[in-house]
Amino acid sequence: MTLPQRPRTVNVVVATTVMLSFISFWRAAAIVLSDLASSAYYVGGIAEQAIGKAAPWFILAIMLFSYAVRAIYIESCSMFVRGGVYKVVHEAMGGTLAKFSVSALMFDYVLTGPISGVSAGLYLGGLINETGEYLKMPGLHVYPPYFAAVFAAAVTIYFWRKNIIGIHESSEKALRIMQITTVMVVILIGWCLVTIFTKGYQPVPLPTLANLHFSKEGLGWLRGTAAPSITIIAIMVGLGHSLLAMSGEESLAQVNREIAHPKLKNLERAGFVIFIYSMLFTSLVSFFAVMIIPDAARQKFLDNLIGGLAMFLVGPMSVRLLFHGFVVLVGTLILAGAVNTAIIGSNGVLNRVAEDGVLPDWFRHPHHKFGTSSRLINLIVLLQLITIVISRGDVYMLGEAYAFGVVWSFAMKALSVLVLRYKQPGGRGWKVPLNFHIAGTEIPVGLILITIALFALALINVVTKEVATISGVSFTIAFFIVFEFSEKYNRLHTAAHTQELEKFNLNTKEDLTAGTAHVRPGNVIVAVRNPHRLDHLQRILEKTDTRRIDIVVLSVREVTQAASGEHPLDASQIFSVDETEVFSKVVNLAEKAGKHVELMVVPGSDPYAAIVATADRLQSSRIVMGLSPKMSPAEQGATVGRVWENLPEPRPSLSMEIVAPGEEPIFYNLGPHPPRLWPEDLDLLHQLWLELSSKGPGSKLHHRDIVGVALRRMQQALQSGHADEVVADVMREISNGKKKPEVRNHEPE
Repeated sequence: MTLPQRPRTVNVVVATTVMLSFISFWRAAAIVLSDLASSAYYVGGIAEQAIGKAAPWFILAIMLFSYAVRAIYIESCSMFVRGGVYKVVHEAMGGTLAKFSVSALMFDYVLTGPISGVSAGLYLGGLINETGEYLKMPGLHVYPPYFAAVFAAAVTIYFWRKNIIGIHESSEKALRIMQITTVMVVILIGWCLVTIFTKGYQPVPLPTLANLHFSKEGLGWLRGTAAPSITIIAIMVGLGHSLLAMSGEESLAQVNREIAHPKLKNLERAGFVIFIYSMLFTSLVSFFAVMIIPDAARQKFLDNLIGGLAMFLVGPMSVRLLFHGFVVLVGTLILAGAVNTAIIGSNGVLNRVAEDGVLPDWFRHPHHKFGTSSRLINLIVLLQLITIVISRGDVYMLGEAYAFGVVWSFAMKALSVLVLRYKQPGGRGWKVPLNFHIAGTEIPVGLILITIALFALALINVVTKEVATISGVSFTIAFFIVFEFSEKYNRLHTAAHTQELEKFNLNTKEDLTAGTAHVRPGNVIVAVRNPHRLDHLQRILEKTDTRRIDIVVLSVREVTQAASGEHPLDASQIFSVDETEVFSKVVNLAEKAGKHVELMVVPGSDPYAAIVATADRLQSSRIVMGLSPKMSPAEQGATVGRVWENLPEPRPSLSMEIVAPGEEPIFYNLGPHPPRLWPEDLDLLHQLWLELSSKGPGSKLHHRDIVGVALRRMQQALQSGHADEVVADVMREISNGKKKPEVRNHEPE
């Protein structure tokens, strides 16, 4: 036995992984909103530069359309816990298109951080310059683009560190940022409404062909053609330049794996919160800016639109400048939060690609201290810093290029979900609405319309955004080539690649207690070994509220007596490929349930003894096992019961649950416990009580007294010359008991 009876030390490997820290839907919404809502700070100015004063209507249309796009992401997440673009496109249309899609998506993410950081820097630089003018201090002046680039680099490095530490840390930052932003948004909307009712407003031109004034850059390769004079094309161009308003949707699929139980319901809640918040904030800001800021003045604030809006509200100049400072502070926080979101999202995407063997396995090794995929984070941040240097603080250039990755990743995602409706018709907890059935065939009208709209926007962006198309195609091709060569290299140098295996940090513990294992007394131990037989774990995940009861998933690494001698086994000997495979399946189930589990591997020559000894040390209340292929449930329960009897006093109170696929679980109590009596046994006990009560004891006699006397008399009979008769009676009772109806909740003999 490697786990002897209560030794001073126990050699146990505790495994941790990046993928088992779960967050509330509020935190998930905050992470996505840090990107989506941050676009309110720059999308209005970028869109107006491209299409004129009618831009707010197109931004409003895009925000309404974003709810439809979000529905596609919710459906894909209901099919795959890790339901990002790569997974969905790979399942629907194969690896080549999946690599193309994720290459375009990485262009989106690489630009998300820089455009947000640069925009924050432009707001801050604008505030510094306006404060210098107000205070008559010429020295208080910065060159906004260069200042913005330096600021963006500093913010990127800050959130690089936070993501190295872990998502819980970064998601809490995102939640705090959105709480502060909400205060600013409420004040801004209220103050804008007061200004409009007090001073009046400029009407926002309707989105008609006559009111669209495209810039030279806004038409791209359509410049000089008759196409912009066609109403439908002009409207599509306007929508294409407003697409930035719904960037960040892919982050919803990436944080889905971290959303706590109930996962799908919380995902829907997060999606609704995101829609309402971004709809009100982004749309209203663009309308208010045109309605309140004079046309001539607004041209100076296109890179700093909300800051300019603050300066044209009613009230004393000092108060407006103070509120402008608050707007810039909040903008800096939320735009910095978008930098964080970009790192989180791209980290999730590249993790998924690396899991599939496209990137070298080296990238996925967890950080030695924090357990995060730090090497991928380093790569992402390096690309973002290079982008910031190249842009030199030009937010319009970043915005135009940014749209390329946004729309193509959306379009490929929508097409893939549509293909999967027919390729994998089952397995969804939620579907995009507007589905009709004709002759037994489902026609997903809603999904088809969304897909067509996204591809139309993608194609119009190709011909109207020269910078975006050239840079986006170049980046996508470069990333695609890297993925292709990397995958081929992995196949040549890896004998047998096993897909979707997690990377675990291993920590050997010699003093195993509930405290050192970070679990609460009363926890549940779930024993696992076969990665294809985890029905019992799935049942426990569904039934257990992990806010009250911890789940410990335990695998026993069988070793011989010789291997458990004087020299302890190291972590790599205990945690082998088999443990990696089974715990990878465990992580997938835990992610799907949105519930945290602790992972442990114990070496032992007797698996049952190792499990019971571990339960004793962790002060567990229950052991859950799958049905043994070699023993009946009664034999399995009896075996564990005998192991429990060998524990030294005081033995813990433990129950055992055996779960067979498709059947009700069987429960056993280990050690002394009240027996489950047959109905006829209870009838006999009651008859004896009635008879004996009438012979003298009366009301002083209890049913327990009769049982106590009967047990003592049996003990005396066993110790006298009548033992054979007692054993014969017991055997007859066992034989009769087999003919009685089966009770699933019973104890071992």
